[in-house]
Amino acid sequence: RGRALGLTQQLPEDERHAYPRSYLMNNLAILLGGRVAEELIFEDYTTGAGNDIERVSSLARKMVCEWGMSDDIGPVAFQKQNDEVFLGRDFGHVREYSEATALKIDQAIEKIVKETYNKTKQLLTDHIECLHRLAQELLEKETLDAKEIDAILVVCQKHGKEAPEEKEEESDGASK
Repeated sequence: RGRALGLTQQLPEDERHAYPRSYLMNNLAILLGGRVAEELIFEDYTTGAGNDIERVSSLARKMVCEWGMSDDIGPVAFQKQNDEVFLGRDFGHVREYSEATALKIDQAIEKIVKETYNKTKQLLTDHIECLHRLAQELLEKETLDAKEIDAILVVCQKHGKEAPEEKEEESDGASK
């Protein structure tokens, strides 16, 4: 619809002010899902995931620089939160860490994003049939709510857990 080629909207389940690392990592995976799906299905990328990648980069940077959520760097804050409203606010700031630390920060951010990307890719690869079913439903309906998505995933999971012989019998029975 409109200029957005696709989007995912997440509504908060409750009012939260603190998020565990696992929750943030799952959010990174959700944001990377579209980009990973493009790679798996089309073996190419588009600009469609541009905003998602910006959000992933921003969240990973906050995890490392503000919240101390990097295993490699540890619980150290490298970035002061500020509320300046002027454009170009970073020009007058002096960085409070060395080039070597800046490199470690960049590597920690890259590690979080790449690990999450790889996990997301493995998850979608393992459940490629569910990805195809969801895509088919979206082509038919354009929008799906949480209940519809859950129903599709339940069917996919049940179908995926059947023994191979049962699947063959179903396909043989369907063709007769």
